[in-house]
Amino acid sequence: MTTSAPASGTKNSYEQELNQWIGDEKAAIQFINIVGQLWFDKSIELVIFRNQLVDRSASEILNLHNHASKIVGKKISIQDSLLLAQEIFNFDIAPARIDIGRLVTEWLNEKATYASSGAFITDKLRNFIGQDKRVLTPKDVILYGFGRIGRIAAREIISQAGKGEQLRLRAIVTRSDSDEDIIKRAALLRTDSVHGPFPGTVIEDLENKSLIINGHRVKMIAASNPATIDYEQYGIFDALLIDNTGAARDRKGLEEHLKSKGVSKVLLTAPGKGDIPNIVYGCNQEVFEKEKEQIFSAASCTTNAIVPVLKVIQKNLGIIGGHIETIHSYTNDQNLLDNYHKKYRRGRSAALNMVITETGAGSAVAKVIPELAGKLTSNAVRVPTPNVSLAILGLRVQTDTSRDDVNSLLRNAALHGELVEQIQFSVSNELVSTDIVGNSCASIVDSPATIVAEDKRNIVLYVWYDNEYGYTRQVVRLSKFLSNVIRLTYY
Repeated sequence: MTTSAPASGTKNSYEQELNQWIGDEKAAIQFINIVGQLWFDKSIELVIFRNQLVDRSASEILNLHNHASKIVGKKISIQDSLLLAQEIFNFDIAPARIDIGRLVTEWLNEKATYASSGAFITDKLRNFIGQDKRVLTPKDVILYGFGRIGRIAAREIISQAGKGEQLRLRAIVTRSDSDEDIIKRAALLRTDSVHGPFPGTVIEDLENKSLIINGHRVKMIAASNPATIDYEQYGIFDALLIDNTGAARDRKGLEEHLKSKGVSKVLLTAPGKGDIPNIVYGCNQEVFEKEKEQIFSAASCTTNAIVPVLKVIQKNLGIIGGHIETIHSYTNDQNLLDNYHKKYRRGRSAALNMVITETGAGSAVAKVIPELAGKLTSNAVRVPTPNVSLAILGLRVQTDTSRDDVNSLLRNAALHGELVEQIQFSVSNELVSTDIVGNSCASIVDSPATIVAEDKRNIVLYVWYDNEYGYTRQVVRLSKFLSNVIRLTYY
């Protein structure tokens, strides 16, 4: 039996495509080098439509470019990104976070009007150029508690440290600082069943009761009374303390942290009670006078997920009323097997049951968007998944609308304006919960699932969120804001 040779045209096409890919990979490797130099030498972080580019492989970089091309409807090439990144490196630009995806899109649309790529960067980043544009004073950070949110916060603060000009993780407070406890906590930081291994080094210095994380020495402190700790003896001053224990949620309890030496502000990673400012970063942080207040709350993961979307709908369509149902992954608060629990139903096995329970998300919204007070009801169903949740927003609006109009509003909010870090707009028909693990946005809008009734006033929105990682990224953003270490941004 004889086999005919493939057509030369097919062979040439194969070779051309393979050579193109190899060329793209080489460009991606060059790009990775420039990204690293910008980050560690100049405190300039490049992202691509809010996706991190630091510590990415060449293939991941190319995949992110492919994803960006789908978002804007035109090819975002690695060669164009490399060209503009090299130009950025040549300028004296202040510490900044720059979306190379947006820059490339604008370059493709406008390059005919510029004499060169350098002239383009000079124009687009003119407000960023010059050492006097932004000087950052680093802020010491203390993590009080080291559970799910505390460990992810530690990972993120260290990963985002760069030159150390923003947040500096200096101490972690737990109940015990025995050698065994420190070793166990280091192991939990290194590996995570949901979020995978920490892409760095964690070294136990038992003699000095410390962890050395990517070269950052972090003191491990044991305490049961927050008011008795002297952080200044460890060289920690004027620190932001992030309380992720949830043990105290009112002003009186959280003020105990301020009695200790070295703490100037407290941020609670749970809904605050009473008059404590509840903040969803990107939505209402400017409402409060951060220099006068010392205690803040980052609200809840669900509140952070739904508020950005509700803000867009309220602003553009007006909300008459509605109901929010959260399909929430189980948490440590539930029992692994059936056992007594002070809450109804939560005593039943979290790994085996869907469990109806309450959520304060509906009323919490009013603390961020006051005009929605009394308009929303809410409830939750805990389900047997370890991470990622889904908020279903059934809303009645004041203005006639359509499915396309609603999705257009949310897509625009995800790409432009003040909520680009909070909202991601998904067009995938195949999206499922595990796809959201590690997503940095607070709200991922599942646009194919959007429903608008025939009356044009009743809409249903499906909003995914990584209730651990996405929420923690919001906590870190708020921490930077409270600490006055927010860099210039170009999104």
